[in-house]
Amino acid sequence: MAIGTKSLAVRLVAGAAFWVAAGLLGGAFLLSALFRDYVERGFDARLAVLWDSLYTVSRVDRAGKLRMLGEPGEPAFDQIFSGWYWQISKGKTVAGRSRSLWDRQLVHKMVKNKPTFLFIGGPEDQHLRVLVQTVLVADERGRRSAPYTLAVAGNRDELEAEVALFNRYLGWSLGGLGLLLILAVFIQVRFGLRPLRRIPSALAAIRSGQSERLSGQFSSEVEPLAEELNKLIEHNREIVERARTHVGNLAHALKTPLAVLANESDNKKGPLARAVIEQSKIMQRQVEHHLTRARAAAGASAIGARAEVAPVLEAIKRTLLAIHRDRDLTIEVAAPNEAAVAGERHDVEEMLGNLMDNACKWAKARVVVSVEQVKRHLTIRIEDDGPGLKPAKRKPALKRGQRLDEEVPGSGLGLSIVRDLADSYGGALTLESAKLGGLAAVLRLPAAG
Repeated sequence: MAIGTKSLAVRLVAGAAFWVAAGLLGGAFLLSALFRDYVERGFDARLAVLWDSLYTVSRVDRAGKLRMLGEPGEPAFDQIFSGWYWQISKGKTVAGRSRSLWDRQLVHKMVKNKPTFLFIGGPEDQHLRVLVQTVLVADERGRRSAPYTLAVAGNRDELEAEVALFNRYLGWSLGGLGLLLILAVFIQVRFGLRPLRRIPSALAAIRSGQSERLSGQFSSEVEPLAEELNKLIEHNREIVERARTHVGNLAHALKTPLAVLANESDNKKGPLARAVIEQSKIMQRQVEHHLTRARAAAGASAIGARAEVAPVLEAIKRTLLAIHRDRDLTIEVAAPNEAAVAGERHDVEEMLGNLMDNACKWAKARVVVSVEQVKRHLTIRIEDDGPGLKPAKRKPALKRGQRLDEEVPGSGLGLSIVRDLADSYGGALTLESAKLGGLAAVLRLPAAG
């Protein structure tokens, strides 16, 4: 049975509902058939009793005519077209009939010697069940006379009404039972799958940095899965840590020879020394850039990384105010305490530090930083009241090595590093016009859970 959903609970409940419905439907048909058979047997038994009563009160007088010693024990025989009738025939001649038949007669085939049940039509388009038998009726002296055919009929619509009423009650009862069974299965499935539903919340806690491993009591069926997930998380953490160690070792291995070349060249004069110094600085910038990207890639793949934004902004603010203490510079920070980035703290510090440092370099007197969380993303907006940047120059400014102004100190790698870091975390960096009149750097990053 194919079910168009990926939900295990829906599959289990739908499968159980199918078999419950099939079982109850089959049971309903069986019970209905048994009840119909029971009612038909009871109906035929009633006809047999009335036939015996009719035969008992039937006599033939000395003149050979049929006489009734009494009435069969059924009041409905006296009500016109009541649905219950009797009739006695001699050959094709009607010798006697019930008052309920009035001027009609029961038309049926003649049978002999054995009782026979037939379906016939009756007055007022009634559907009748008739018991008919040809017997010898005794005369007044107790001797057997000529054969007479005795027929007793009942309205079969009464039988159908009983069956229909039973089927209606049966349908409502089994329908209610089916709903209760499906509800019980639903509750059982919900209860049985509860350990599985705890795993996504536990994984979310790990990803948001609130926990380091799957914790809690799991059922014996789910416990192996939880253990394997914990081993996988620990293995991932070890891989990331090794990657960070290798990146740090590579940084030290490359920076030290470059620093030696630069220092040695400072003591020399001439074109070769200047070329070595210039190329060493370029190499240092490139090494720093690519090592930052490698470190960010390792950090972005780490499970459970979480960095609070407000403390990072406050720390950078204090540092920048100290650096620019000779300027009348104001830095305003507005960040919710619960705002957190799903990433490594040193990466967040590097991104925000670069952006806020640029804003302070270009600002006249004011830098404003605001943080807003929309669903699963944080939007960090850093504005300044500086000269700003024309729209045509904003996109090129994000490229590696591009400098906004040669007079302002810098390598031209800050914005590109921020962009690469943001990309590695699935975020983005854009430059817009600030409300203060200068440039606004808008950084979008995934929020921690």
